[in-house]
Amino acid sequence: MTGLGSVAWPPAPIGTGRLVLREPEARDRAAFIELLASPEVHTYLGGPRPRDELERKLPEVPERWPGSFVVELDGAMIGQILLRRAPEHHRPAAAGKADLGYLFLPRAWGFGYAAEACAAALDWFDGVLPGEPVVLATQTANVGSMRLAAKLGFTEVERFRAWDADQWLGLRAPTTPSG
Repeated sequence: MTGLGSVAWPPAPIGTGRLVLREPEARDRAAFIELLASPEVHTYLGGPRPRDELERKLPEVPERWPGSFVVELDGAMIGQILLRRAPEHHRPAAAGKADLGYLFLPRAWGFGYAAEACAAALDWFDGVLPGEPVVLATQTANVGSMRLAAKLGFTEVERFRAWDADQWLGLRAPTTPSG
């Protein structure tokens, strides 16, 4: 995975009705460890990483690269949005396109935060890279992620089998700048 090209990073924090999307900071490290070590979060992502390994190896400011947004609620990290380009994606339909990913702590599930945060990140993306499509891959068994993909405007491109599970690849058509 690579960055987003010439996009200026980090952008100013992005506010929504309830959330702030911003660049990761050192104060987020404990939440990143919780997120990456959570069995619930990683049910459809190959399983959690060992907490002790994360404690040893995670840098002071985790995930600090273009396209990585912390999702903050009331001053605390509740999740992460990832927008990154996949030049050599495992699916030809996704190669070279921006790929949307998201992880949220279980205590933040069921409140619409993922939809709100992903919509804000996609709006930002449309503003800095207008006309570019975005892809999203998820396991078909991940019903919540499938619903979120539909809500965000992703439509099925293909289904395939990978990592011993049925997968879904969706495409969000590029937006055209108004003017």
